Amino acid sequence: MKKLVSLMVLGAAGTLFAANVNLASCKGCHGAKFEKSALGKSKIVANLTEEEIANSLIGYKNGTYGGPMKGIMKGQVARYSDEELKASAAEILKVAGK
Repeated sequence: MKKLVSLMVLGAAGTLFAANVNLASCKGCHGAKFEKSALGKSKIVANLTEEEIANSLIGYKNGTYGGPMKGIMKGQVARYSDEELKASAAEILKVAGK
């Protein structure tokens, strides 16, 4: 029973983290279902795996990832924790229909 409760709490925490990331601002450049290349320069997020999305977001935050959009993306993700960014990767794929 303890394990079940722990899993439920962790699952709820993941949902809360995802809810904290404003995906609406992401959709402005990446498309409503993350189907666009942002400003014609990024990868199409809907084509990435959850792990690739999470690693990219965390890399942007840490300054270890990115090309021409690195500066813009760092500003978008800097305020979020790594856990929030990981949770948002799963949410992004749900929005993308994956």
